[in-house]
Amino acid sequence: MLFTDLGLSPSILRAISEEGYTSPTPIQAKSIPAVLKGGDLLAAAQTGTGKTAGFTLPILQRLSTSKAINTKRLLRVLILTPTRELAAQVQESVVTYGKYTGLKSAVIFGGVGANPQIKAIAAGLDILVATPGRLLDLMSQKCVSLNDIEILVLDEADRMLDMGFLRDIKKILAALPKQRQNLLFSATFSTEIKALADGLLNSPELIEVARSNSTNEAIAQLIHPVDRNQKHPLLAHLIKSNDWKQVLVFTRTKHGANKLVTQLEKDGISSMAIHGNKSQTARTKALADFKAGKLTALVATDIAARGIDIDQLPHVVNYDLPNVSEDYVHRIGRTGRAGSNGVAVSLVCVDEHQMLRDIEKLIKQKLPQEVIAGFEPDPNAVAQPIQLRSQQHQQSRKPRPSSGGSSGTPAKKTPAKRGTPPKRSFNR
Repeated sequence: MLFTDLGLSPSILRAISEEGYTSPTPIQAKSIPAVLKGGDLLAAAQTGTGKTAGFTLPILQRLSTSKAINTKRLLRVLILTPTRELAAQVQESVVTYGKYTGLKSAVIFGGVGANPQIKAIAAGLDILVATPGRLLDLMSQKCVSLNDIEILVLDEADRMLDMGFLRDIKKILAALPKQRQNLLFSATFSTEIKALADGLLNSPELIEVARSNSTNEAIAQLIHPVDRNQKHPLLAHLIKSNDWKQVLVFTRTKHGANKLVTQLEKDGISSMAIHGNKSQTARTKALADFKAGKLTALVATDIAARGIDIDQLPHVVNYDLPNVSEDYVHRIGRTGRAGSNGVAVSLVCVDEHQMLRDIEKLIKQKLPQEVIAGFEPDPNAVAQPIQLRSQQHQQSRKPRPSSGGSSGTPAKKTPAKRGTPPKRSFNR
């Protein structure tokens, strides 16, 4: 199937072609016609399979074919995302593929001044991409009206629920017109997602590509057993001995991310951290430098990494296993995109053996293990309890996160994206 088979307008097809794409991914091939029909949609696909374009392209199509009646630039589409990085990525997709449609869009999220965002809204928009916290802030100041919304998108809905945005979502839904099209996109169909869908969607079309909670077959997964105090030396050894040029490393905590960056820098491995305590400027620079190949290692926490979209990222390392098994699927889904192969390595100490069993049960496969010479784990080591992120979150979380999740803006695309082989699918 080609994009030309999906009923998209010449202006949108032109923008797609300029990015070097001709064929939709499976989720795009199914969701684009469904959205164009105008009905509600519940869609699930693995991270990195192209969900973003699965809704941005048909939304642009629907608005561009009826934009003449929107002479006042009334806000017609609201796209909610859990994090700033993801919001920026979605806005980048809207701008890229809508550049010949004449439609106007803006993105709003916390961590930056609100005045430019308020001005952008006041100037008139067709599409608004937002994190829940900042949107509610501007709604309370009567800077944005949702009275004319025709299409609502909840992107990465599973992560929004994980981050405690359910109350915010309900407040936003209460301000929307009852007659509208609802699109709910998620990486998984959890019980919570199904409950949300039941209360939000009206006879939705159901789309699911790949088995729920399955991992991408293009990703080679490997476990390296190691003692907890040898994880950093082992990571440095793997990076240097294998000459890894670009690796995304996941830690369980913000403190752990900062500590690891300090250690890697001492080893001569260029690295930066990205997490919720980092400033907007620091996070933007870290992500931009990593995408540009100026950093070898980008060390991230789960929430901060959601929305990171890097073409052909070769390596992901779980420095700490996630305490939520589904996060393993999200993490390693950063690699193995757009038809390329990827490697996901997990450094597992005795404390994490139960986490590993839970992950293997979720993905329904036994992961191969390889002990690295010189880093053999102590067979007599005793497991120590791990302070789980969810426990910390429950202790400290307020009813509504301030200003919409984590921060970040998109880096400029590298020139390599243009001039790619003509027949390929894209995972935006």
